[in-house]
Amino acid sequence: MANERGVSVADQELKVKVETEVKLDVNSEAKPEANPQALPETSLQVTNPVTNDDYEAIHSKSPLFYDLYERKSELKHQTHYCPGCGHGVVHKLIAEALQDLGVQDKTIFVSPVGCSVFAYYYFDVGNVQVAHGRAPASATGIKRSCPDKIVISYQGDGDLAAIGTAEIVHAANRGEKITVFFVNNGIYGMTGGQLAPTTLVGMKSTTSPWGRRPSNEGFPLHMAELLATLEAPAYIERVALSDSKNIMKARRAIRKALEIQRDGAGFSFVEILSPCPTIWGKDPVEARRWVLEKMTPAFPLNVFRDHRPEMPSGSQAEKVPPHHSVAEVLGIAPKVTTGDVSKAKHAHRFKDVKIKIAGFGGQGVLLLGQLLIEMGMREGLEVSWLPSYGPEMRSGSAHCHVCLSKERIGTPLVSHPDVLVAMNEYSLKKFAHEVVSGGVILYNGSSLPADFSAPELQVVCIPAAEIADKLGSTKATNIVMMGALLEDTECLAPGTALSVLEDKVKKLDLLEIDRKALAAGRLFIDEQAHIGAVSQPDGFA
Repeated sequence: MANERGVSVADQELKVKVETEVKLDVNSEAKPEANPQALPETSLQVTNPVTNDDYEAIHSKSPLFYDLYERKSELKHQTHYCPGCGHGVVHKLIAEALQDLGVQDKTIFVSPVGCSVFAYYYFDVGNVQVAHGRAPASATGIKRSCPDKIVISYQGDGDLAAIGTAEIVHAANRGEKITVFFVNNGIYGMTGGQLAPTTLVGMKSTTSPWGRRPSNEGFPLHMAELLATLEAPAYIERVALSDSKNIMKARRAIRKALEIQRDGAGFSFVEILSPCPTIWGKDPVEARRWVLEKMTPAFPLNVFRDHRPEMPSGSQAEKVPPHHSVAEVLGIAPKVTTGDVSKAKHAHRFKDVKIKIAGFGGQGVLLLGQLLIEMGMREGLEVSWLPSYGPEMRSGSAHCHVCLSKERIGTPLVSHPDVLVAMNEYSLKKFAHEVVSGGVILYNGSSLPADFSAPELQVVCIPAAEIADKLGSTKATNIVMMGALLEDTECLAPGTALSVLEDKVKKLDLLEIDRKALAAGRLFIDEQAHIGAVSQPDGFA
């Protein structure tokens, strides 16, 4: 053996040639006193000291991960995953594959409920968190709307094989060009160890304290085999995180599944047998061994499908469907006229406008939002509409979120609107505090409630219901408010509003009232509302 001062006889006999960039000078210093028969000791002198610059990093933290994994202050020294959990290993394998393929900026991770939901704390990619079991359905929509992206559905067994069975089966049957990573640990982990569809026969859980009995709980569900019976999937494999050899196989399977999606070959699915030491009541090493000795006999490791599905050719159903723009599909494409088409395009002097419309059911709250987004589409804006209402058909609370933007909209939710259209006093008091400082409130009323104050906001009171009633129908109250909104914010062109009304309102008598209501709302803002006034009980004085 070698030590700091010399090498032994055994070392010389081995004659192992070690190649390094460090030059060694060997100077013999014979010191035979201790053992006269021993060979002279040999001194190793480093002529070029080794520095950190002499080493090349082979393994390091993947750039696919965030620099900082944020946690709550009381949990900042803890990880999301338990010691020995397989999720961390799977995360690393996925990150490595995405990095090697160079698709970080094109990847969208879809994470549902369960331990798998924590993925968005780690992966520096596009992240979408969805409801329990719905990841394949959401991934389908994302992939179809963004076909050039790499869309990953990352799910656990309680999520995919229980509440999400329908979603995964139908996504696979349609051959959706997504990749699904199914982490199977045979138990519900996050919720406390209940029996899962993949729990082994005889395995105890909080809901099967005597062990899983096929006569009572049925047999474990084999998802890879089940999906392999379908015709559309391109690639299905089951791997395990039991030891280094199998982890390397999992690494190859994960990479291949992503390559298949990158190449547009079809649906790819990798089931990963993973340890859950905490819920199983085992230490990490024992849990890994249990995966190999107990899980793999029940869930055999195999490649169940590896070919591009053959689609029927020549049939009418397989012809490439025509591609139309959203405007064409919705029938809102600009109409070609023989008259003067040189009208100036409406100037949108904003990056985006967030509007919240609130009132009672029956006041046309949701309809007003729908009219606004259709107007926005006709003017070439990105739009979104998100309704919220109770079970009551009339008189129940209702509101909707409307976004008009020159850029893509990240979320339809409007937490802090630029404009609040309050159709009644209840909505005014409920949502006024959400409006951004300097924002606008349009209130359906002749004056503000005595106990209401919003000093940092511009509040305009519009007796819209009274105006609509005088025009012939209180149903036009929301159209009066729309006219006021357009005139006050100038976010959309009144001509576009009139065009939308003409297309949507089929009853001629009601259309005429709506035309007058739109004009009346605009006229009220122009002639009676004092723009920029400090909020007072009378609304705008």
